[in-house]
Amino acid sequence: MKYASLVGHTPEQSHSSSSFRGRIVAVANQKGGVGKTTTAINVATSLALDGHSVLLVDVDPQANLTSGVGMKGHRAHGGTAYEALMNENADPASFVLPTHLTGAEIEMVPLLARERCLQRVLEPLRARFKFIFIDCPPSLGLLTLNALVAADAVLIPLHCEYFALEGLADLVGTLRRVRGALNPALDIEGVLLTMYDDRTNLGQLVARDVRDFFKDKVFNTIIPRNVRLGEAPSHGTPGVLYDTKSRGAAAYIALAKEMISRHAQRAA
Repeated sequence: MKYASLVGHTPEQSHSSSSFRGRIVAVANQKGGVGKTTTAINVATSLALDGHSVLLVDVDPQANLTSGVGMKGHRAHGGTAYEALMNENADPASFVLPTHLTGAEIEMVPLLARERCLQRVLEPLRARFKFIFIDCPPSLGLLTLNALVAADAVLIPLHCEYFALEGLADLVGTLRRVRGALNPALDIEGVLLTMYDDRTNLGQLVARDVRDFFKDKVFNTIIPRNVRLGEAPSHGTPGVLYDTKSRGAAAYIALAKEMISRHAQRAA
C-alpha cells in the first residue's frame, strides 16, 4: 500500500490557518501483544478515510507498523525515523517516518536533550497534520520516553485478559513522572479495550475492572477479537481496508468517530 493512501491529505496540502496545531498521540503500553500497532494503523487509517490529515510514526525497532502498512524495506521521501532522531539538521517535512531503529537507544545516550529528539522533529509538522500517531515499543525505554515527551496524549490499548492490568501501574507511574519533569501537559487520550470476547466471563470482568480504574478515560468503543484484523498485516494493508465489513474494521471506524467527538466536546 502506498503511504499517500493512508493520509487524508498529503503534507503539501497543509492547513491554511497559521494557528492550526495538530494533535500528537503516542500509542503506548509496555506490555506486548495488546494490539498497539494494530490500533495505531487502523485508527489512523479510519481518520484518514474520514478526510483528516494523518501521519504515522514508527519508533518501534521491530518495525511492525512499517511492514503493516506495506512499507517494509522502503525509504519513503528519503528518510526514516532513525535519521530524524539522529540528525539535528534534518528537514522533518521530508520524512514519512518508517522505522530503522535497531540499536538507536544506545546511540542516543550521549546526545544532548536526548529525550526531546522526536519532539524536535514532530513540532514543525503540527501545522500539516491534524493527527500524528506514534507507535511505541513495548517497553519504557528511551524511544518510548521520546514519544511521551513529544505527545499531547497517550492512547493505551489494553488486552481483555487476566494479566491486562499487570504492569499498568508502572505505565501510569511513568506518565506521572514524565508530566512532572518533561511534559506537564501530557494527557491520557483514552484507554482502549482490545481483543474482547463477549462470550467469556473473563473479558467482561476485565472490562469492568478497567472502567472502575480509569473511569471516563476508557473509550466506549471496544475492539473485538477478530481474525481479519490479524490477517491484514501479512498483506501490508490496514484491517479497515483489508475487510471493510469485518467487526474489527467497524470497531476501529467507530473509535475514530468517538475520538473526533471527544475532541469536539473538549473544544466546546
